[in-house]
Amino acid sequence: MPNQKKIYFVSDVHLGAPALNDNKSRELLFARWLGEISGDAAAIFLMGDIFDYWFEYRTVVPRGFTRVLGKISECTDQGIPVHFFTGNHDIWVFDYLPSETGVILHNEPFRTELFGKKFYLAHGDGLDERDKGYLLLKKIFTSKTLQWLFSKVHPDITIALAHKWSKQSRLAKMTESHDFNAEEEGIYKFALSVLQNEDVDYFVFGHRHRMAELSIGEKSRFFLLGDWIRTFSYGVFDGKKFELKKIPQ
Repeated sequence: MPNQKKIYFVSDVHLGAPALNDNKSRELLFARWLGEISGDAAAIFLMGDIFDYWFEYRTVVPRGFTRVLGKISECTDQGIPVHFFTGNHDIWVFDYLPSETGVILHNEPFRTELFGKKFYLAHGDGLDERDKGYLLLKKIFTSKTLQWLFSKVHPDITIALAHKWSKQSRLAKMTESHDFNAEEEGIYKFALSVLQNEDVDYFVFGHRHRMAELSIGEKSRFFLLGDWIRTFSYGVFDGKKFELKKIPQ
């Protein structure tokens, strides 16, 4: 990757969230941002919960998001690698997005080297070992048998159920604080455990709907990307420095 290029990271856009009333404007903003960064992007990492709900049937996908899907396809058509991490809201991505838009799909944390630096990347859900309830729920959501059974229900019903669930989520209640106490954060503790066995220069996560930049270990950095609901933020790495930036509102 040429050094004049940059690598972009974004998470928790929650396109189509029924609890939000600005979905159209956020989609337009996100599509425009994808178009703008494609001019100097060496790679783009979509770090989970880009969609508030996504389930791929064999011949049916959720309605909407055509502008964003088109921009993603434009990026991959230009040869820009676009990595898509499944989050807890869009966990049911199978083969449609990779085959139709060209994204590289990640269902698990991803270790990679970018511009000579070691990155540990993940959406961030399921990393807090204390969250037993969610860990059980994730096992249910990732069960092939239960996914098959879910796919046999008409989409009008399953999407209505998903939207009802979303309206009861923390996203609807907007209860997340902007404060970040590393000592209490399961994701931060997880990153510390990773450093016991391997060297990592940068940890980058989403999921928490917070922006954070912290030192971790002796020489590593820990980042939370924020979201596109309150902070409208993203990460960018130019080979020398990782920065969190915001879209002007």
